[in-house]
Amino acid sequence: MEANTRGTGRLPAAFLTPGSSSFLDFLAEHQPELIPSRRSLPEGAVVQAPHGTTIVSAVFDGGVVIAGDRRATMGNVIAQRDIEKVFPADEYSAVGIAGTAGLAVEMVRLFQLELEHYEKIEGTVLSLEGKANRLTTMIRGNLGMAMQGLAVVPLFAGYDLDLGRGRIFTYDVTGGRSEERGFAATGSGSVFARGSMKKLYRAGLTAQQASTLVVQALYDAADDDSATGGPDLARKIFPIVSLITEDGFRRLTEAEVSEIAVSITDERLIHPNGPQAPLL
Repeated sequence: MEANTRGTGRLPAAFLTPGSSSFLDFLAEHQPELIPSRRSLPEGAVVQAPHGTTIVSAVFDGGVVIAGDRRATMGNVIAQRDIEKVFPADEYSAVGIAGTAGLAVEMVRLFQLELEHYEKIEGTVLSLEGKANRLTTMIRGNLGMAMQGLAVVPLFAGYDLDLGRGRIFTYDVTGGRSEERGFAATGSGSVFARGSMKKLYRAGLTAQQASTLVVQALYDAADDDSATGGPDLARKIFPIVSLITEDGFRRLTEAEVSEIAVSITDERLIHPNGPQAPLL
């Protein structure tokens, strides 16, 4: 979008006129072609684009953890081994992307701008529920692209400042939103990851235990889903793991995730199927 009107050196009137607190609405009115969902594909075109796969999240005492594997696939080919799929949306929330990778990253950037724009216009932070609703609108707007095979199915997690706890939201391609209790997963390996967390999750986890839980889940997903990448010790490629608490968003360092991944891998040499839930 041009910063200045031609020949005057002044900002266009659109930038100076009070309007909606939604950046997406502003963009739709003044330069809609910049919205990813407004683009059109040639009729009959089949697009081969890298896809991100598995995202997992779990609530713990004092917050929520969200993690993603690092593999992107294009058909039966590994398109990228170290893609990043978990991004901060703002200080107290994060988005993990599954689906068409390039389109998903654009949607995340637009979502980040949406939240920042709201805060600047309204002078306050949008509630976590409000953030989840804004993401619903963006996903619903992408339905046309999803019907052409370019779906984006994110997982949204954050710390609710009003309720004082972590919360997780999942979506379908139509923008349908569900709040999950305890843990959630999305992407091609989500069935296996969810089964792993269902076996191991319990209330009252610490941040460290929840971080280990989600890496265990990604390991199990990679064990059964070829599109999900497990910890790669040889290349030193590990999942992205981030915590969100009342202190805000924090991505675990590579050293922290490496320590978790190595301990899990060592344990799997003894117990290949991973830890078992205790029998009652």
